[in-house]
Amino acid sequence: MCSAVSRKFIVPCPLRGSVLASPEADALVELVTSESTLSMGEHRGRFERQFAAMVGARHAVSVTSGTVAVQLAVEMLDLEPGDEVIATPQTYQATVQPLLDHRVRVRFCDVDPGSLTVDPASFEALITPRTKALLLVHYGGCPADMDAIMRIARAHGVLVVEDCAHALGAGYRGRVPGGLADLGCFSFQNSKNITTLGEGGMITCDSEVWAHRLQRLRGNDYDGHLSTSALPGEDEPLLLPWMKYSEGVYRDTVHRVRRSGTNATLSEAAAAVGVVQLARLPELAALRSAIASRLDEVIDGYSFVTPQSAPAGSTHAYHLYTCFAETAELREEMVLALDRGGVEIQLRYFPQHLLPEWRHRGHGPGECPVAERLWFSSLINLPCHPGLRLAQVDYLVDTLDRVLADLNGPAPAMLLAAGARASGS
Repeated sequence: MCSAVSRKFIVPCPLRGSVLASPEADALVELVTSESTLSMGEHRGRFERQFAAMVGARHAVSVTSGTVAVQLAVEMLDLEPGDEVIATPQTYQATVQPLLDHRVRVRFCDVDPGSLTVDPASFEALITPRTKALLLVHYGGCPADMDAIMRIARAHGVLVVEDCAHALGAGYRGRVPGGLADLGCFSFQNSKNITTLGEGGMITCDSEVWAHRLQRLRGNDYDGHLSTSALPGEDEPLLLPWMKYSEGVYRDTVHRVRRSGTNATLSEAAAAVGVVQLARLPELAALRSAIASRLDEVIDGYSFVTPQSAPAGSTHAYHLYTCFAETAELREEMVLALDRGGVEIQLRYFPQHLLPEWRHRGHGPGECPVAERLWFSSLINLPCHPGLRLAQVDYLVDTLDRVLADLNGPAPAMLLAAGARASGS
């Protein structure tokens, strides 16, 4: 939900989620003034190796967007008609949209009310013998309870895909999102914690087979079951050594083509910027954390607003700063007052199971009651990004404190009581 009252904000939501400066510009100048290739060169390889090392995965495969990352990761699940996939409703549509292309039953899993990530108990309750996979999101950069989730998944033979679009800079008990499950998907889109010139994505995994398949799919090849004969026949035409099909084309036999590939090659310019941004991630993450700490200090002084909570031993990446108002009336008053005060509010994300394409597939209200209640009555996202100047952060903190102090008076107390009566408590 975008603000409709004000149009010019003292504290805006970010036009960019990251900060680019002279190091990124220097990397681009060096690339474009060289004679290096602008596609499939050394920068892409370096970016992938450094990213895999950061995440703690054996492989990292770069692609053109986070959406493509999820699409190709879903292809690795080898879904068959009648399979079931469990997915979070509290996310952007790109997380679950690829499932519309498959004849599978999607079961939306309710979220933990403190973290907005998949609730492990709800996940386990949805598993059936047909369950193939779980698609989860580290909402806003808050890690899901991965130890509990993976114990359940392994016990039932369920594959787990992490959507880590928000999670760069997060940590989970000494490990990093993207290396906690079977596949990890990242976005470097304009709004994310690092960017590769506005678009880009990465898929992480430990499987050599999956990595090979992903590389074929993103490189305009096909994904199929192949076998190779021992030696080429004597009647093969003699081709020059540098030609792509000088070896293999007459030896490979295709037994099944799963799907065609696409050109999802991350450009060298994007990868070069990605290398620089990855090195700056600790600095950028620290800026987000510092803003979040100041917002926490304010909110801790008021009993009717609570911040999002991460599992013990976790580090929040604060792609989004999320808090919860005690009643729908207070949420509305708070959002409108912040908007009038020059603080832009954007609420993310509308529950996926209530969108038209999923209602068309039989989903609807009541399926995920916690996610629905929090979205329609409680959830608030506050600006929290490294592009804010110190004066803007000061203004944000002061305005939030003033708004909450005003809401702490007699009239809001009546709203709290009315909300309690309406809920039957």
